[in-house]
Amino acid sequence: MLARIYRPAKTAMQSGKAKTRDWILEFEPASARTIDPLMGWTSSTDMNGQVRLTFETQEEAVAYAERLGIAFRLVEPKAAPMILKAYADNFAPGRRQPWTH
Repeated sequence: MLARIYRPAKTAMQSGKAKTRDWILEFEPASARTIDPLMGWTSSTDMNGQVRLTFETQEEAVAYAERLGIAFRLVEPKAAPMILKAYADNFAPGRRQPWTH
């Protein structure tokens, strides 16, 4: 039973950084999902796949896993590059492509 501790990335559908500050502990899938031949639904016999715990800090998540004896893999978050933009850059004379309607 291996757990993964990570900080979720920003989704493509949001412009802000909501839900990216907390750390998540979730278990790796122990078995593959199976497809029901009649309905086509996917199912799994792994109940730990439904567990998803959130923590405010990385240290809290690691301490929780160590206290309960859960083997875990820590995934460090990648730093997002800061791209500074201004609206006035659209009309700058040194722009790469000319501005047109």
